[in-house]
Amino acid sequence: MAESENIFLRAKHRTFSGLTEDAECKWTGPFCFIQAADPQLGLMKAWRDGDCDSGGDEWAEEVELTKQAVEAVNQLTPRPRFMVLCGDLVHAMPDTPFREDQERDLKAALKGTDPSIPLLFVSGNHDLGNTPTANTVEQYCSSWGDDYFSFWVGGVFFLVLNSQLFFDASACPELKEAQETWLEEQLSRACSSTEPKPKHVLVFQHIPLYLKSPDEEDNYFNLQRGVRQNLMDRFKKAEIHWLKGNEQLGTARLWTLQSNKWLLLDTAEETEYIFLYISISPINHS
Repeated sequence: MAESENIFLRAKHRTFSGLTEDAECKWTGPFCFIQAADPQLGLMKAWRDGDCDSGGDEWAEEVELTKQAVEAVNQLTPRPRFMVLCGDLVHAMPDTPFREDQERDLKAALKGTDPSIPLLFVSGNHDLGNTPTANTVEQYCSSWGDDYFSFWVGGVFFLVLNSQLFFDASACPELKEAQETWLEEQLSRACSSTEPKPKHVLVFQHIPLYLKSPDEEDNYFNLQRGVRQNLMDRFKKAEIHWLKGNEQLGTARLWTLQSNKWLLLDTAEETEYIFLYISISPINHS
């Protein structure tokens, strides 16, 4: 692995290099971070051509938008503590044409991020396949780091989940079981009275639990109701704030949990690029 690639592989051993509990467990005051999602290099042309399954042979537009977003993030004050991309990093599915080139060009655009802002990645269905396998998960991890992990920043505990294992793990049930075991351990840590207790606990994932209502019908863009309710119950018990991806450039929606109540913040405005600049405070976040 070339030294220049290290910024994309800091999630390892189910944690994130430099953002460990030992280094970041103490609350040090309010801070900000960036949540973005679905750069999905190749989607725009595929969508225009009406060929989202196999199209996407051009992605200059997405590269330019990513560069613009990076430039805007670099100019923010106060400086974000990190930037997380919540899945669908590229449009090409695993083992399909354009995949390697799209990943290469996305990394080239992201390398412009200020080195003081760590980059964290969440896996999406286009990164792993709609039905992931052990091989596609391994491919993702070799390019972007662990598919699920936890990290700490300034006394706040963060979990990154592989939501595709909740959606369809029929081809890799052992990976689903491993994540479930790990997640239960992390939620126990979140609820523990062991000091230092996290000021907040946040979860990042690609596929949302739901789009508009917790009891909505199952569809391609949410998790099945049984899985959804199970996770909601566990997240509420741990008083977790939840942030997800699965929205393309141009729209963004943020679902979060505040005071143990689900809240939808809708910022679906037409924009050239989209990211959320999120501030963490002692009581709440906005």
